[in-house]
Amino acid sequence: MDPKRSHPGAAGGRDGSPVPEPKRQGSSTAAVHAGEPRQKLGNALTTPIVQTATYTFANTQELRDHFEHRIEREEYGRYGNPTQRTAEEKLAALEGAEDCLLFASGMAAMTTTLFAMLSRGAHVVVTDDSYRRTRQFLNQVLHRYGVEVSTVPAGDFDAIEDAIRPTTRILLSESPTNPYNCVLDLERFGELGRRHRVKTIIDATFATPYNQRPLEYGVDLVFHSATKFLGGHNDLLAGAVLGSTELIDGVRAMQGITGAVVDPFAAYLLIRGLKTFALRIERQNASAQAIAEFLAAHPKVVRVHYPGLPTHPNHEVARRQMRGFGGVVSFEVHGDLATASRLVDACRIPQIAPSLGGVESLIEQPALMSFYELTTEERLQIGIKDNLIRYSVGIEDAPDLIADLAAALEKI
Repeated sequence: MDPKRSHPGAAGGRDGSPVPEPKRQGSSTAAVHAGEPRQKLGNALTTPIVQTATYTFANTQELRDHFEHRIEREEYGRYGNPTQRTAEEKLAALEGAEDCLLFASGMAAMTTTLFAMLSRGAHVVVTDDSYRRTRQFLNQVLHRYGVEVSTVPAGDFDAIEDAIRPTTRILLSESPTNPYNCVLDLERFGELGRRHRVKTIIDATFATPYNQRPLEYGVDLVFHSATKFLGGHNDLLAGAVLGSTELIDGVRAMQGITGAVVDPFAAYLLIRGLKTFALRIERQNASAQAIAEFLAAHPKVVRVHYPGLPTHPNHEVARRQMRGFGGVVSFEVHGDLATASRLVDACRIPQIAPSLGGVESLIEQPALMSFYELTTEERLQIGIKDNLIRYSVGIEDAPDLIADLAAALEKI
């Protein structure tokens, strides 16, 4: 965010100028109003879609003023768009960040940021249940360019600290993790990075800023696949990185080169989805908790991976740093891969699909959806069990979802 910008989330006065606002608005208030001037183009209530690739200048002096930072405006679509800026300021307000930068996808946000922060000879410590595509990018792509990577068990702070070298530049983890909902002690993670003068990164897609705000615990950068809970309707692709203005400016410069920009229409859909963000997350938190408790008590279920359950190994950490426990429930059934498939096929409300966080409930077997090409033994080596099911809870009525699961469980 340009230093001249108003504070993230500042609503405009009747003339469109920034006006003071409370230090911290409620989640729903921020989701609806943050980042949006009161007076919009054409007197529209909703933020317009600025569908243009380039922007005109009235004269040469305006061009000079732009490049010398005397005025704030757009120049070319690869460097920003007004609809995109509104979405970024709204997300920054929700996350409590100085700045936010949107991308065409969550992976575009992650890869561009890592390109911006790393160079040959640099070292990264990543936890072993971080998103698999992130780990693939580190170990298969960046490794070819001389970046060294150490993979350590998630939550093992002794292992994380032991892996830090003089060349370490980034500690990267996820919280909660996919698919087991492991929750990292963010305060300890942030402190470890500060003590060793290493930047810390958390992928917080599962949590969303409603349930958890890692920056408040000293983490340097937060990532979201905005495709998931933030957009909330399974109809857009976008990603976001949030943190200090200084760090985000460095990433923005790299994005201007790589070009992984978000489309104005996708940014508009994200703004629209965020209007109901807090309402959706509240519903998904409550429904997921009820479903997790139902599954935990069912005789055909071996184990439930949900941080809202006292039996979850990170339950106390989650209680301390999370407002709610999220909308994804993973569980293991008695049986094998075929047994889990019968349960998935027997469900009538959730659709079989990848992704998560939308208004529609989705169900999948990670062993098939994400690791189909591997054998059972190979999947077990990376912690993916054949009897594991991931359930992304939508906004349907919880009693209906539970009744559907109960009927499906009777068929295995």
